[in-house]
Amino acid sequence: MSEQLKEFTPEQLGQVDEIIANYRGKPGALIPVLEQVQDVCGYLPMALQTKVADGLNLPVANVYGVVTFYSFFTMVPKGKHVIRVCLGTACYVRGGKRILEKLSSSLGIDPGGCTEDRLFSLETVRCLGACGLAPVVVIDEDTHGQMKPAKLDELLAQYN
Repeated sequence: MSEQLKEFTPEQLGQVDEIIANYRGKPGALIPVLEQVQDVCGYLPMALQTKVADGLNLPVANVYGVVTFYSFFTMVPKGKHVIRVCLGTACYVRGGKRILEKLSSSLGIDPGGCTEDRLFSLETVRCLGACGLAPVVVIDEDTHGQMKPAKLDELLAQYN
């Protein structure tokens, strides 16, 4: 087994093999296979992309091209909880950047990163459409408006 695949459980890798087998030889299989593999494993590192390419008899470059083209695929792990900080105009002028800096410092990660324990991922967005609540932080599906840096530690504790 590839060294990079050792982080995945035998059950996960078995599911990946099953997904590939179910789609092998079917036209247009790549995107559904990648979606399902990402659902099982959480992300699509190169080792999994190679496994998919080999299983579907495709060049690795084709798989990589699809993974990097579509924004819903990720090559880096995502946390159990995804934190999105709005940096749209209303949120930015009301302190969105300070909120991002505090979260980045508290979690020890930059935007686009994931905590070592994979509990949190940190992302930025340009607008969440909740300008009246600015500044806004969304954790998973929960919107937290009128956020202040001093309230962030208490907010994160709710998701531990």
